[in-house]
Amino acid sequence: MATDRSEGWDAIAGTFVAARSDIGASLVQTWAREHLPRSSSVVDIGCGSGVPIARALIDEGFEVFGIDASPTLLDAFRRRFPGARTACEAAQDSRFFGQTFAGALAIGLLFLLGADDQREIIHRVANALKPQGRFLFNAPAQACEWRDLQTGRLSRSLGKEAYERHLETSGLRLVDCYHDEGGNHYFDAVKPAV
Repeated sequence: MATDRSEGWDAIAGTFVAARSDIGASLVQTWAREHLPRSSSVVDIGCGSGVPIARALIDEGFEVFGIDASPTLLDAFRRRFPGARTACEAAQDSRFFGQTFAGALAIGLLFLLGADDQREIIHRVANALKPQGRFLFNAPAQACEWRDLQTGRLSRSLGKEAYERHLETSGLRLVDCYHDEGGNHYFDAVKPAV
């Protein structure tokens, strides 16, 4: 039996798209506007259908690259943003288009994966960022586990201390944390200049 690299999301893609709200979009838009060069390239890891995160970035003039392991969600993204480059692959296997980016986002993704996959993605993102590039992702600040309401799969936050340690090991530095209007916690990391 083949492994579902979308971690159950392809099977519930329609339900997910219908339920997705705009929570977090304004935070991402403000973060990009304040911390990334205008019109720069940003990779949206676990981009889903592109709403609301990719749409918020594209509305601000950023060049968005989308990565998602769900063929159904990525097809919706491609229909919505036909000019955007995309890759249908799991983030922990991604080659990140063989290039570097000013920014990277993983909104609603890392905590859906096992601890080893989370560390692997952080490491890959660090390699895919330009010097002074930023990485924004969300996960609870405390270490915890719960069942995802949509897929029923185990979700886990490694907690702030562990994320900060993994970021540093990968060559990134945690510079700030934020909360959106839904109470979701975000980590903002930077790749130091050479």
